[in-house]
Amino acid sequence: MDSVLLLGNIIGGLGLFLLAIGMMTDGLKLAAGNALRTLLATWSKTPFRGVVSGAAMTALVQSSSAVTVASLGFVNAGLLSMRHALGIVYGANIGTTMTGWLVALVGFKLNIQAVALPMIGVGMLLKLLKPNTRLASLGIAIAGFGLFFVGIDSLKTAFEGIVSTFDFSQFKASGVEGFLMYLAIGFVMTVLTQSSSASIALTITAATSGIVGIYAAGAMVIGANIGTTSTAIFASIGATSSAKRVAAAQVVFNVLTALVAALLLPLLFGFIHWLTALIEIEANPGITLAIFHTLFNVLGVAIVFPMNDRLASFLERRFVSLEEEASKPKHLDKNIAQTPDLAVNALILELLSISDRFLNVYPKLLSVKVSEVTAVENDISVVEKLCQHVSQFIVGVERAALSEETTHALSLLMRVEHYVYSIAQKSSAILTLSKRRENLGRPELEGQLLNHLSVTTEFMRMVRWRQFDSSDALNLQFDLLEKEHHKLKSALVMGATQGDIAIVQMTDATECMEYLLQIAQMWVKVFNRIQQVEDSITTANVIQVDNQTHS
Repeated sequence: MDSVLLLGNIIGGLGLFLLAIGMMTDGLKLAAGNALRTLLATWSKTPFRGVVSGAAMTALVQSSSAVTVASLGFVNAGLLSMRHALGIVYGANIGTTMTGWLVALVGFKLNIQAVALPMIGVGMLLKLLKPNTRLASLGIAIAGFGLFFVGIDSLKTAFEGIVSTFDFSQFKASGVEGFLMYLAIGFVMTVLTQSSSASIALTITAATSGIVGIYAAGAMVIGANIGTTSTAIFASIGATSSAKRVAAAQVVFNVLTALVAALLLPLLFGFIHWLTALIEIEANPGITLAIFHTLFNVLGVAIVFPMNDRLASFLERRFVSLEEEASKPKHLDKNIAQTPDLAVNALILELLSISDRFLNVYPKLLSVKVSEVTAVENDISVVEKLCQHVSQFIVGVERAALSEETTHALSLLMRVEHYVYSIAQKSSAILTLSKRRENLGRPELEGQLLNHLSVTTEFMRMVRWRQFDSSDALNLQFDLLEKEHHKLKSALVMGATQGDIAIVQMTDATECMEYLLQIAQMWVKVFNRIQQVEDSITTANVIQVDNQTHS
């Protein structure tokens, strides 16, 4: 019966602890509002600042997972580079050591009745008096802090009961086998609870109560440090490539720091003994383990941080999605950027390739099938990313000494890139409408709309492959296209007026048509500008040949 009661106390204490961590994390995140994200983004402009901000934010919200997920969001949004995000991951591991310090310095010395319980009361009072406000969220966080210490007290009482009830001498293990056993215990505890903070608190409490020795507790802390990677691994399943890279970075860092800590275990504990004696503080198990946890994580950062760029480059070559593979330019190369004439030719080829990719998905823009819309959205996203590569490449070329002709050609190609990017954005707007658009109530109007798209597609193909004999012929065809546009638009308005189709359907369809017309207009500009660049290259080559002939 006593055994069941003790087990219940341990489970209950752990439950209180996990609940407290959740309340502190959620409460502080909500109380901060967007401030947490803003601060994390602002203070992560360099990898080193990323380490500092990651440590500070994790210490504040008591959740390395929350900070890692936030940094992942910045990476996916393009607000934070992969290298800077890695700094946050490293810092989060340092920040999570704050839990051990709270347990060691305060948890066992706190009068629960005098401090912790009033914190719970004040926190919940704020929640009741100021509902749906930031003060309410702050109240939840304060109550969480109080509950944190109540959980520690419950665990401490339970472990003291276990020590007085059971003989643990028969369970002691030593050497490598013992180390691996306790490391596995720490790992499993963290995986099961999904909280390294909970595992560290359990470990410190167990060590302070005399259940495990200091070296065994050290092995458990190392295991907990490895186990915390499970959260990121689980979260990355089926996630984006960026998420998988961040998860992989955390695994690499935590495993490496664990290996360093395991190899240097006696030396680190010896250093801690010397340090505590030097500064004349009590070297109890709690303080020793808190220092140990912090020390090997800081040491891990010192080892890994100089290799940050290499690690980031390595990870970027892994976990590459099909979209990322498709987003790599085919013709642009940093070596080519050093030769402006070759760079101009490469840019033309790349822009033509991007245009062909867009033209392949253009006929599906008005589809109302969810699967087709999703596929087209991915292709349009690839077009936008390729345009960004083109823009960056042009900027890189412009840093070199350029001739007047090359400068003019690059300025034209930059405008081409701008047109193509705008075309992609307008296509995204059409796709947004397509998600909510239904087939028109009158089948003949729906057929006319789709036929108009087919006619526009054929026009754009003719423009792409230079099938018009002259600019006059092109302009004449575009005028006919515009007349058909206005004719169909009038039919849609009339259909809505007569009640044959819904007003919303008419509005969505006409808005799509306006975007289609604008895309066609910019498409013509794209190939006019490319033609101008090609003509200038031809003229320059002719002049060069003439000069060589006369010389």
